[in-house]
Amino acid sequence: MKLGVFVYRLYRVLTYGVSPLINLHIRWRRLRGLEPCRRWPERFGHPSAVRPPGSLVWFHAVSLGEGMAAIPVIRHCNERRPDLTILMTTTTVSAFEVIKDQLPVGVLHQFAPLDTPVAIDRFLGHWKPNAIIIMENELWPNLIMAASGLLIPLAMLNARMSTKSFKRWSSPLLLPLVSLLLSKFSLIAPLSTLQGIHFQLLHAPPFVINYSGDLKYVVNKFNASSGTSESIRDLKVELSEMKVWIASSLHRGEEEVILGVHNMLLESHPDSVVIIVPRHPHHGQQIAHKLRKDGQSVALRSQNEKLTSRKTNIYVVDTLGELRELYSVAPIAVIGGSFIPGLTGHNLSEAAAAGCAVITGCHVGHFSHMVKAMQQSNPLSVTQVSTKLELKEAVDLLLSNPEILETQQRASKEVYESLSSCIITNIWNLLNLHIFRGK
Repeated sequence: MKLGVFVYRLYRVLTYGVSPLINLHIRWRRLRGLEPCRRWPERFGHPSAVRPPGSLVWFHAVSLGEGMAAIPVIRHCNERRPDLTILMTTTTVSAFEVIKDQLPVGVLHQFAPLDTPVAIDRFLGHWKPNAIIIMENELWPNLIMAASGLLIPLAMLNARMSTKSFKRWSSPLLLPLVSLLLSKFSLIAPLSTLQGIHFQLLHAPPFVINYSGDLKYVVNKFNASSGTSESIRDLKVELSEMKVWIASSLHRGEEEVILGVHNMLLESHPDSVVIIVPRHPHHGQQIAHKLRKDGQSVALRSQNEKLTSRKTNIYVVDTLGELRELYSVAPIAVIGGSFIPGLTGHNLSEAAAAGCAVITGCHVGHFSHMVKAMQQSNPLSVTQVSTKLELKEAVDLLLSNPEILETQQRASKEVYESLSSCIITNIWNLLNLHIFRGK
């Protein structure tokens, strides 16, 4: 532990010393539109809102996926403990743009402070949280040590660590530091038993590790009551006479795989349409531009373009926050982030919750536990492929056989319902026991 304290002090001195450079970097990112235009001072701990009186719980999520996983817990907390003020922080602008419309009334939002001593001390000094709940894997030393010094309970929900991060934290230099940081947590709820083992190997106290299920399964339960937008209903009408499949959460380069498969499928299914949903809207615009340059007809969602002719069989989505609704348009969902080596997969449960037949590639990283759990429940709930040809054959099989398609749709929906039950209740009980007791 002494070595861990020594390494932390080095980190603190380093982050203090490079703070002016970080300041310049944030200003540069702001000019590029990667930081909030007016609220960027929040990244340095400057508040843009007044702290209400009473107890306050701080939920922190980096990006959209973690933020959406936090919202069901925030809503449950809001219902069960209306006396608590809830503050949520996110790091990315894109996460805020979607999450701001999902947060319950009364929940405050700030952009997360950088992990520099001054920013963290300023943030904690203003907000004075009574508990801090971190989503997934944000092990920021200055934040964790400052909170511990102020006796603020810390929890990590849906805790996970990629193979790369695990190897890095396991190095002789960083293992003492991560052991010190993990010792400060009152609760670590890993998203799988394998992840729980990872945290134990990094010397997290065994008594704080409690498995409760993967919160990403319940994102869709939270959204289940949301209505379908008029534009999605119109899109369904447009596509009603066509064979539709969707390729979602695509990383750069994966569109080549999807478009190659689509072109092969058109030979046997000339009435098929593919909906392409990249992770970032700008990437969608680039895909559409390139396809049009090559002479292909494309409909772009942000421009409200219609599939006006049989020649238009590619629909590119360059908007944020609509994926859940778009899954209701297509009976077949191909989940991206899994077709190029080095990628780590994406959440399958959103498509399963919508009743899609789910297909994914083989590069699924920390989502491998989700693929395994679903396949163990019912092998028909997820189809995993390794090559472009296998993907083509998998989609072709479903487009050609309505009975098989219906069977796989039903399997994915039933498995989702099974795996998502009781997760929020389990999380709430753990938070009550380890974090909120006495608050």
